[in-house]
Amino acid sequence: MATDILLGSFWFLFAYDVGEEIDLEALRKLVPPNVGHTFRRPAPDYVKFERPPVVERLPPAVVAGVGELRGEVNYYDYGVVSVKLELPFTHSWPDLVARWSRLIESPEAQTHANEVVRLRLARVSACLKKPHEAWLDEEYAVVHVDAAASPSIQEHGPEIAQIVRGEATPLSGGERDEVLRSQLSYFPHDLIVVGWTAAFIYDTAEGAAAAIQLLEYANSQLLEFRYYDRVLTEVLEGVHQSLARQTGLWARWRMANEARKLNSILLEVRQLTERADTAIKFLSDMYSARVYRLAAEKIGVGDYRRLVDSKLHTAAELYTFMMDQFHSSRAFVLELMVVIILVIDLVYLFKGKG
Repeated sequence: MATDILLGSFWFLFAYDVGEEIDLEALRKLVPPNVGHTFRRPAPDYVKFERPPVVERLPPAVVAGVGELRGEVNYYDYGVVSVKLELPFTHSWPDLVARWSRLIESPEAQTHANEVVRLRLARVSACLKKPHEAWLDEEYAVVHVDAAASPSIQEHGPEIAQIVRGEATPLSGGERDEVLRSQLSYFPHDLIVVGWTAAFIYDTAEGAAAAIQLLEYANSQLLEFRYYDRVLTEVLEGVHQSLARQTGLWARWRMANEARKLNSILLEVRQLTERADTAIKFLSDMYSARVYRLAAEKIGVGDYRRLVDSKLHTAAELYTFMMDQFHSSRAFVLELMVVIILVIDLVYLFKGKG
């Protein structure tokens, strides 16, 4: 029924790439301890972070145009800071759709998150390794309807599709069906629908917390691969420009130094991408793994990962080419030296006979 009253929360997820690494051990001394993250399964070992993020709870803050936000900051060791903000609601379906379409387009929550990160990093700047001057950022949003305190959501597929798309106007049948194809359920009375910029969750508070954490992690991964894609693009452009400028035998000789620099960057990027890629482990919790894979696919983690892998492959081929050119030049120089020595010996030999 349209008059059903729903209880739940709007969630705003903002991720910032602030540096190459965050020293979590040093950070824990500066941030008050918090209870760790929980997942759907009773045993936390089924799904766990390889290096759990440091979590800092935020005091409630009233943001004009939004309301009273509460939440937390997660510090990941691979250089990402994520702000998670919650805004509880009690709405009918029409009011929920209308309010969400306004909130998802408004900048106030992100402005607040930007300020939160700026203030926190000023306090813990010593824990950052190779901080970035300009931050990349990603945002995501979630509407959680509490299954324990709200009526069934059956027959409300059109409204759910609008929420995932952030639209105030009903979607076409084809677009609605496209949105609702990206859904998963574990029990008969829970549901998650994942979109490019937002997701809808119908679950208990405990179940939703696990799904939101996985969405946050996928969002942080997307951010990291965007950063590495940009780094590799700049590196490859620099190498191509360097190769275009270098002509002649001695230019090839100088390629060894350029190749060593390129290989050093390759190794560093591979190490950092592997750390971001394997930060979370799914041991036996197949549902959580499916939620993560669905989220990663929808928000584009796989697309950027393939771009990074492709550029790493191109950089590796350039490194091999540059080293081949260097070895070829060195072999030519050595052969030339041998010829010169032979000519000198012959000159002295014929002079001696004369």
